Amino acid sequence: MFEKFSRSWALIKASASVLQKDRELLLFPAISSVAAVIVAASFILPMLTFFAAQGEAVQRQDMPIGFWVWMFAFYLVQYFVIFFFNTALIGAASIRLEGGDPTVADGFRIAWERIGKILGYAVIAATVGMILRAIEERAGWIGKLVVGMIGVAWTMATFMVVPVLVHRDVGPMEAVKESAELLKKTWGENIIGQGGVGLVFGLLYVAIWLVVGGVAVAGFASGSAALGFAIVAVGVLVTILLALIQAALQGIYSAALYRYATGHVIAEGFSAPMLENAFAAKAR
Repeated sequence: MFEKFSRSWALIKASASVLQKDRELLLFPAISSVAAVIVAASFILPMLTFFAAQGEAVQRQDMPIGFWVWMFAFYLVQYFVIFFFNTALIGAASIRLEGGDPTVADGFRIAWERIGKILGYAVIAATVGMILRAIEERAGWIGKLVVGMIGVAWTMATFMVVPVLVHRDVGPMEAVKESAELLKKTWGENIIGQGGVGLVFGLLYVAIWLVVGGVAVAGFASGSAALGFAIVAVGVLVTILLALIQAALQGIYSAALYRYATGHVIAEGFSAPMLENAFAAKAR
């Protein structure tokens, strides 16, 4: 476990060296998050209003076909927003990894040039998501466990889709197949790097909120509600900033990993052994 943590920390530091040169890359996950919230509110609030108006009439029957159409539209738009900004992020990061000096406009240009392929990939992801959700709705706890495992396998298999779309002139289905082949061919089954980034940031979130919670409780206990709420607000802002940094680092990491997998020059700040060990196959 300590070895995996150390390796993940090394990957984070190498990705951070790229992010430090182009802090504007944080704008892509920031705008993506705001857009995703707007999309969610646009779909979920009307749905809640509908259910509140129908009451038990809807609860006594299976969900109408309109519900599933609405859900598919929500999945499709949400995935499209996420993939669009992730393409912009990885596109801009790839320019830096190739020795260039990217701008935010460069990232958006790359994403816009691939908008049709991004939409196609969003359709694929939304379809898979809807199928898994439909199965989960009708499955027991064992079925839900199996669906969860399938979801993890899908996430692993499609880990390199966006970098493929950025670098290769292929369609979304071909990008999914190539992503799965790259994962199978180069690193096997266990994505240590991706999980390691989540682990490190997860520990940071826990540490921050332990501190914020303790200080906030002390503030409230002292009779200063304003101080307590101010501390909580600071904790929220720090958490948001960390989430943006995490998203940006994962984009940079996937861009560098793709370059290594396809035989490109190893990017500055990354060593070949580091990337080889980041995706180690499970012990048999």
